[in-house]
Amino acid sequence: MEFTVRGTKTYAATGGKDFDNNLETLVFLHGTGLDHRCWALQTRWFAYNGYSVFAPDFPGHSLSEGTPLSSIEDMAHWLIEALAATGIKKAHIVGHSQGFLCALELARQAPERVASLIGIGTAAAIPVNPALIEAAQRSSAEAANMLIQWGFGHKAHMGISAVPGMQPIAIGRQIMAENPVEADLRACASYTSGEQAAAEILVPCHLILANQDKLTPLKAGLALAKQLNANHSIIDGYGHMLPIEAPKQCLQALRNIITS
Repeated sequence: MEFTVRGTKTYAATGGKDFDNNLETLVFLHGTGLDHRCWALQTRWFAYNGYSVFAPDFPGHSLSEGTPLSSIEDMAHWLIEALAATGIKKAHIVGHSQGFLCALELARQAPERVASLIGIGTAAAIPVNPALIEAAQRSSAEAANMLIQWGFGHKAHMGISAVPGMQPIAIGRQIMAENPVEADLRACASYTSGEQAAAEILVPCHLILANQDKLTPLKAGLALAKQLNANHSIIDGYGHMLPIEAPKQCLQALRNIITS
């Protein structure tokens, strides 16, 4: 669906169903350089099983117009405006990587809008190698290739796909190569308030982590779980890009969390 935030046309996927803000709602927040497509399986299942889903493209990403946001704090403020524009009063917030940093800030800035927080492949801080930022400054495609190398686990690099006929590495590269990777990386690198935000969170939290994650290593994810007093799930044999790398396992973990 399309709506307007800050005078700019914005797009959000709704899982193939008309959005109904009277239903229990899940908000899905994509990671660096990605968009709503990384949530294709998860949003569709929840939309067809009694929930409303809202998976926005952040400004300047894919189908959303506007200038990319320069900080995690501003992304959270933009989300508050997006939720208001679509009539979402309260929702379960699901964030992958950078998306969960935005979720933390959303919960700190507007706790009344958050029913629960679910983080996927994330940590309280996401440091970024300066060489990666330099590559992104030259070309999103160049940075995408680097992120793909580090972001996927061993199975994906061997050509194994959870969805027959589809290659998650190619999908991830295609999306990121056309999006403002540099702006997202700089926002992650400059965000230092994750631990403070985590200390202020009072809503139920759950983390879904991977043991082959090189971008937000399992150790960092477990530390965040402790800070949040959160339950956690570990998906074995996969890397950082869980929503598109292990979509079925990721969906099953989300189903177990939300339906309980």
